[in-house]
Amino acid sequence: MRRLKVFKSLVIDSVDAITQGSKKYHIWMAFLTFMMLMGMYCYSIQLDQGLSATGMTDRVSWGLYISNFTFLVGVAAAAVMLVMPTYVLKDIDFKQAVLIGEGLAVAALIMCLAFVIADMGGPSVLWHMIPGIGVFNFPNSMLTWDVLVLNGYLFLNITIPFYILFRHYQGKESKASVYVPGAILSVFWAVGIHLVTAFLYQGLQARPFWNNALLGPRFLASAFAAGPALIILVLAIIRTYTAFKIDDKTIKKIAMVVTVAAQINLIMLISELFKEFYAPTHHSESAYYLFFGLHGKTALLPWIWTAIPLNVLATVLLTFHKLRNNFRVLFFSCFILFVAIWIEKGFGLIVPGFIPGPYGKIAEYSPTGIEIGVTLGIWAMGAFVFTILAKTAIGIELGKLRYKK
Repeated sequence: MRRLKVFKSLVIDSVDAITQGSKKYHIWMAFLTFMMLMGMYCYSIQLDQGLSATGMTDRVSWGLYISNFTFLVGVAAAAVMLVMPTYVLKDIDFKQAVLIGEGLAVAALIMCLAFVIADMGGPSVLWHMIPGIGVFNFPNSMLTWDVLVLNGYLFLNITIPFYILFRHYQGKESKASVYVPGAILSVFWAVGIHLVTAFLYQGLQARPFWNNALLGPRFLASAFAAGPALIILVLAIIRTYTAFKIDDKTIKKIAMVVTVAAQINLIMLISELFKEFYAPTHHSESAYYLFFGLHGKTALLPWIWTAIPLNVLATVLLTFHKLRNNFRVLFFSCFILFVAIWIEKGFGLIVPGFIPGPYGKIAEYSPTGIEIGVTLGIWAMGAFVFTILAKTAIGIELGKLRYKK
């Protein structure tokens, strides 16, 4: 009964905290609410018209929704780069940022599930994915493995920070014997969620563009570059607009993680390009379409030739110690790296896997306004969820939210 009382008090105090703030905070939350309402309106049109309201066809059946899903799985997995040093290696420099990183993971996973629902056409078909009721097809289907690992990782990223914050809310220290086993499990689970997503594509034999042994490792490298890059940008905003101070040393250590991952990702990209273009076969047509166009079809050229220079520029800037330690350069580099990997891992991976089709036909894809509206709404929902989680966590960590006996 006492724990229920504490939990009820925590909910009430949290609601009170997230409904109060500066004018900038209220403008931010109002903007996110507007974007979510716009996304809901676009989604209502999709529910009415079906997936014909999107730019997807029977030729290109995965588009903007699955592109964002694939990218966000990596963002969610990146929390492990803070969890492992903090909980497993006892590095106190990461301790300030770990709860923020896990909050980002929760928001990213919620967005992942929302994009899957949007791509399925509507929530009414979700029963197919329920074990024992629907056609779950476990363990043969990689998609069912993906469902399990995503929901399992979401559970871990909710329960571990909740336990720690729940103890701190009562003015008590969290017990390592309770949360460390879960933290260690989440380290392996984070690697698993991204490898399983990579295997989902890699195992489709009719799509030679994805039949690449480097796909899984490159998924991890890009995740550990883009995810911590976003964490750095979020930490910069938090320490500017809140009383929650993040040490420079913490940001610099995360920047090292981003740098090494970005370098590995770039090396793997060069290896893939060599494999596709040094001794090309008919299986290289998807890569030719992506990078140079094919038979006059060039829809993806502006995307990929924006991503590659941004990727190279960000990696070069991060590689030099003096530039990386200049926070203006660091934040700029993290932003363009995040955008570059979003393009490269989204449109640069998903769409060309379907082009050309099995009979050589090229059916180009471009997202409709409905898809863009739903996508922006889901991103706004993720930002809304993260803002609520971060505001509550920061209030507890600063001692502003405490259980009153």
